[in-house]
Amino acid sequence: MDSEALQTLLQAVARGEVPPDFALDKIQEIGYEPVGEFAKIDQQRRERTGFPEVIWGQDKTPDQIVRIMMAMGDRQSVVMATRIAPDIYRLIRDRLREVRYYPEARICAIAPDPLPIEYRGTIGIVSAGTADLPVAEEAAVTAELCGFEVFRLWDVGVAGIHRLLSNQHLLKRAHVLIVVAGMEGALPSVVAGLVDAPVIAVPTSIGYGASFGGLAPLLTMLNSCATGIGVVNIDNGFGGAMLAGQILRTGETLTRKMPH
Repeated sequence: MDSEALQTLLQAVARGEVPPDFALDKIQEIGYEPVGEFAKIDQQRRERTGFPEVIWGQDKTPDQIVRIMMAMGDRQSVVMATRIAPDIYRLIRDRLREVRYYPEARICAIAPDPLPIEYRGTIGIVSAGTADLPVAEEAAVTAELCGFEVFRLWDVGVAGIHRLLSNQHLLKRAHVLIVVAGMEGALPSVVAGLVDAPVIAVPTSIGYGASFGGLAPLLTMLNSCATGIGVVNIDNGFGGAMLAGQILRTGETLTRKMPH
């Protein structure tokens, strides 16, 4: 319900045309749209935060995901669901033929093709090893679906540091870098020492037993001696992309407000 609809409702109450109890029920629905009895879609999230709501697909049934995507698609040009397994995607596509699947990122989406770039600035996604790619691709696809230009730099971990150093020219293209690493998680510290852009570190659960399912790289990243690093949760490529997007949007907002 937008402000004009709310004003119309309140005027109807004042004229005695609408019972207060009915108006109260409508006001309590402001900001979300019920889908069955299992979901309440935050349709105003884009207006509040800059980005629309995204569906967490894991642990939802295909029917729930389809119904939520259909409701969101009425108001959003891009609808995405994360953590979608291939067999779940096939069931979703049986009912939503327009849905696309990004298998490595485990994301399905309804979106324009090609995806438009809506915001200024480039997000670079850097992964330490091939095993980190699902999390790195989750970050990359999320950023692209949100309207950002993205480049990828894969398999440049510290075990072969020359692979990273030979791509410094590419790192310097990015306005924000998302660095994804498991094992000991040292790569974000190295990258942050080479660039003047913010670095978002994403620890992954990849590693031997002493990495404790991603806890070891998480602690390494939190304890980095390099400056300009922010850390998100283990395997949270989506969160890394959203933070990068907020950084770029904030920079754009500040640029518009600066006097010329």
